[in-house]
Amino acid sequence: MTIDPYILTFSALTIVVTIFLGFWAARKSKTAHDFYVAGRSVSVGWNASAISGEYLSAASFMGVAGMVMSSGYDALWYPVCYACGYLFLLLFIAGPLRRFGAYTIPDFAEGRYDSPVFRKIAVVFVLFIGFFYTMPQMKGAGTTLAYIFPGLPYWAGVVLVGAVITLNVALGGMKGITLVQAFQYWAKMFAIAVPIFVLMAVYGDYGKQLKANGVLPNKNFGGDTVGQSSTVTLPGEAGFHRPPAPRPDAVFLQNYPPELGTNVAQRFDRDPFEQKSPSQTIGEPIRAPLLAFDQTQGLRTGYSSKIIALHKQFGPISAVVYPSASGMTGSVSAAGISMPLPKTVAGEIWDSAMHKPVFKPAEGIKRTPLPDKAPKDSVWINPFGPLTTKAAKASKLSVEASKPYCLLYTYSLIIALVCGTAGLPHILVRFYTNPDGVAAKRTTMWVMILIGVFYLFPPVFGVLGRNLLPELYAGVGAKGTDKIVLELPRLLNERYAPLGSILSGITCAGAFAAFMSTFSGLLVSMTGALAHDVYGKMLRPKSTPDQRMRAFKVCTVVVGGVAILLGMQVEPFQINFMVGQAFAIAAASYFPLLFMSAWWRGMTMKGAATGMLAGGLLALAGISLTSFTDLKWLPLDGFWAAHPLLRILCEQPAIWAVPLAITLMVLVSKLTRLEIPSDIRMKMLVLHAPEELGLKQEYVQEHAVGG
Repeated sequence: MTIDPYILTFSALTIVVTIFLGFWAARKSKTAHDFYVAGRSVSVGWNASAISGEYLSAASFMGVAGMVMSSGYDALWYPVCYACGYLFLLLFIAGPLRRFGAYTIPDFAEGRYDSPVFRKIAVVFVLFIGFFYTMPQMKGAGTTLAYIFPGLPYWAGVVLVGAVITLNVALGGMKGITLVQAFQYWAKMFAIAVPIFVLMAVYGDYGKQLKANGVLPNKNFGGDTVGQSSTVTLPGEAGFHRPPAPRPDAVFLQNYPPELGTNVAQRFDRDPFEQKSPSQTIGEPIRAPLLAFDQTQGLRTGYSSKIIALHKQFGPISAVVYPSASGMTGSVSAAGISMPLPKTVAGEIWDSAMHKPVFKPAEGIKRTPLPDKAPKDSVWINPFGPLTTKAAKASKLSVEASKPYCLLYTYSLIIALVCGTAGLPHILVRFYTNPDGVAAKRTTMWVMILIGVFYLFPPVFGVLGRNLLPELYAGVGAKGTDKIVLELPRLLNERYAPLGSILSGITCAGAFAAFMSTFSGLLVSMTGALAHDVYGKMLRPKSTPDQRMRAFKVCTVVVGGVAILLGMQVEPFQINFMVGQAFAIAAASYFPLLFMSAWWRGMTMKGAATGMLAGGLLALAGISLTSFTDLKWLPLDGFWAAHPLLRILCEQPAIWAVPLAITLMVLVSKLTRLEIPSDIRMKMLVLHAPEELGLKQEYVQEHAVGG
């Protein structure tokens, strides 16, 4: 076991500071009011930093970069939609939720509908969503500890980090973690930004690194049946070894000179790296089908435009090149129409056919051949890449047949991430710590700014990682692409030791801050639901505030233990993928409840409960089926391969579960309109009237003052 002292030092420092701040802040947590909502006294700046720190989990710090590296273009929906979800919160939920003055979301559910039964239903979903969200945080913890201590089992990292965070939350509750989470946001911002700027200064900026994907050759050709730029029926040209069947996925990208444009793809009827005897002589042609790869970039001459026009009109274009006494000669032709090729272009086609790559990476760009498990460039830079085409690939669908499934997956993912952000209990409960609804809305605006800036950086890690550390594609679990943020800075040791270790230590510290802050918020949310809603409202409604504080601490230990056990089971899954599933459940359950309850006075308890239960439980069932299949707990691989549509609808259920929940809420509420709360007008005024009118209330009256 070789331990890098710099990485160990920075990581240990983060843990020590976190525990110290937790102990320091815990001394100020004296009442139940402090434990649950931090005394409702958190300022806009502190709360925005704390919410951002809580929201930017292991999925944001490590998962986005890892998924961009593994899946490419597809994964960019995650950071975009993570940030956009706060716009929904700002416009529709943050202000009304705070004005109602509850401690937890189940509090709001009972108060809005005057129904203790509804509180019990709401508590269940707090736990469902919370545990689904803790699993990727535990995956981040296990991955980071396994990186810091090579040879350490994945489960040991999960247990260690889970125990530390559970202790922190048990000590100080909401007030105790607010300062910690605010500190951790700025620690993460520093840890993600500084290494990126240094890496780009040494290895080339983001534009150069991205350009290398799609113009340089891959080691591997073929294998994928979907996700390519287009399909071509390859003509049987002489002069090549022809495989048993054409391979439309064998794409060779060339960086052509200005005569032909900068983005052109050659499609060969064989593997360009296949060994070929150099028996060509003067006058003996090499023939290669050509296809314009990008019709929007690099068309700087009329000659290129003519080639594009030929392709549009006649389809595949053939190029014939051969050596002559005056140099390389050739022509392009389609449907009997032929044009001569410039000698430089003819020479490049000849060299590539003879297995001599004619281009070099841009200056300062280092790129090693990709392993077999890595997606090809043409797939990686495609909007429908490995993430959205998984079900179609399992069913061996063609490119055209797979496109509707890819679109369905993408739209469902967008709905889950945007609506799910507005339905996460551990985020929503933080708005109760603001003094009033105006402060809650201002906090939300600042959160959008803070996390929007942060999300500029993880995708850059993913692009750099594909070029500089492609060996991570061959790893699985804690050794795969999810650790690219931790591993990449160490490359700098090759030139500037120990700078790489120092920067890697900083990113490890940021990773600790990421999963520790989010796990802390999740624990507060789930523990609050158990201690306040289950213990304080259902089991012992006459309990004193001190008894509820003790229940809070006991429940923290119980919830933390369950989260650790669940986290030990999910090593094979990508961090971001698991977070997306938690968002889908939140989008199908809490988002419809909060949105409809805050804005439609005609909602009844039965309507809200029916919609939330149907949408949330069906989404949970679908996600569990696909996850259990991937874990090999259920032998359903053959079934999903035969039914790719069902696989997508179960894996990404938001596209049908959210409309289903809202529709059921409306229909059942219409049928039970006589059960609308009698004081609904007053409640809607409380939710929406400006604070200046004096209608704001504190729903939890017994702890509103003093505790």
